[in-house]
Amino acid sequence: MSISRRSFVAGAAVLGLGDVRLIPTAPSSHQAADRYDPWIEIDPSALRHNVREVTRLSGGRPILAVVKNNAYGLGLTIVGRILDPMREIAGFAVVKTSAAIALRDSGVRKPILLMGLFPDADGPELVARDITLSLYTDDASDRVGRLAVRTAHPVNVHLYIDTGMGRMGIAYHRALPWIGELAGRDDLRITGMYMAFTESTDFDHEQLDRFNTLVTQARRRGVELGRLHAASSNGVFHLPNARLDMVRPGIALWGGYPSHPDIERGMSILHPAFRLRARVVRVEQLRPGDGVSYGRRYVAERPTWIATLPVGHSDGYTSKSVNGGRVLIGERLYAVIGTVSASHTIVEIGDEPRVRVGDVATLVGPDRPEITPNGFEETVGESAYNVMMHLNPDLPRIVQT
Repeated sequence: MSISRRSFVAGAAVLGLGDVRLIPTAPSSHQAADRYDPWIEIDPSALRHNVREVTRLSGGRPILAVVKNNAYGLGLTIVGRILDPMREIAGFAVVKTSAAIALRDSGVRKPILLMGLFPDADGPELVARDITLSLYTDDASDRVGRLAVRTAHPVNVHLYIDTGMGRMGIAYHRALPWIGELAGRDDLRITGMYMAFTESTDFDHEQLDRFNTLVTQARRRGVELGRLHAASSNGVFHLPNARLDMVRPGIALWGGYPSHPDIERGMSILHPAFRLRARVVRVEQLRPGDGVSYGRRYVAERPTWIATLPVGHSDGYTSKSVNGGRVLIGERLYAVIGTVSASHTIVEIGDEPRVRVGDVATLVGPDRPEITPNGFEETVGESAYNVMMHLNPDLPRIVQT
């Protein structure tokens, strides 16, 4: 089963510097040795590998890394600091003002594009931090003019064009005079122009034609548009003509395939760059007729050992995992049973007590195909986007070294 971006709607809070520690890349039983509560491990080497793979797929184009929604759950400032030194990374894109500021204040030096609408009151702070602003409203010229007066500084902007997504941007069919008006201002610098695809194969090509036509028309009028970008992770894999001057991927950087994993795995091997982990906190043997968790959706038919993990849907572990999901403990995968509650998950161990309290469990990660983000699409019908973006921002992110 493949669930595309079109079926995914999610948001996440921005993670600040938060609870971050560096740990050695030792065996899992020695990692986060003082924790029973769940945590997330970030693998910088996997992130760097994925960046290089996206660059290869894109024919060497620079990458504008989309780190919206807390870097797809991995941790905004953590990911920013890991990727910022990479030559393949041209900059970062976010959708919230707070995320742009947090990213810059964390030490990221490369360009940051704010794709969302900013309030006038935040404009001076954004300009002071050298955040590139997206323009797409009819009153953009007046707004940026007021901002330039307040800051006494030219404003760097990208123009956001709606070619049929119908979500954000200035409508392509009335954008040309708007572009001309903005290009005539001395108090702003147009450093880029972009669009977003619906990821509907046939219509994507029409969208790109609309964008390219507008680019041609603007350039004929002498307008310098800066870098053009359109291709998300899906475009990187499936729309070579949309790669333009740079690409704008998100999920592929974190090790997720965007839309057709079976095809995309043949084009590139991506490495999931995180693990959601917790330790076993209870091991018990059920008697025949004993049940577990809310609703008694699982009742033992014979003596059966179970283990409890202190992680649930409030931590971002999907409730759908009871529909065929697995958890890795040691070298074995164990079935999720009963109900995933807010703070607990129960797994069936079997006839023998093969696990102990304190053993590390990996609920999401690269170690088995079934527990990768895309594996959840195939096993329990949960979108890889949901698996990642719903990770609780309050969980500590532990960066492997």
